[in-house]
Amino acid sequence: MATDYDAPRKTDDDLNEDSLEELKARRVDKSTGSVDEDETEAAEGFELPGADLSNEELSVRVLPRQADEFTCMSCFLVHHRSQLAGEKNGQLICKECAA
Repeated sequence: MATDYDAPRKTDDDLNEDSLEELKARRVDKSTGSVDEDETEAAEGFELPGADLSNEELSVRVLPRQADEFTCMSCFLVHHRSQLAGEKNGQLICKECAA
């Protein structure tokens, strides 16, 4: 962007007038775009932490440990044999726990 250094500069009063006019124009624009929202209806969709979930049911299908998997005796997670780092005191340890 080229700057014309010969053009008269605006004074502080000119800058304040411009900004007041711009602010007034923005205020008018914002009032036309407001949205009516029922706060009660919007609040019903939110679930607060610590809410009572005793009525809820969770169904998860649990598979038994497969032949190519092992349970790490440090983190107690089931891993694939490729994650086996070795044995420690006769117990299988995964690579994450061994590091």
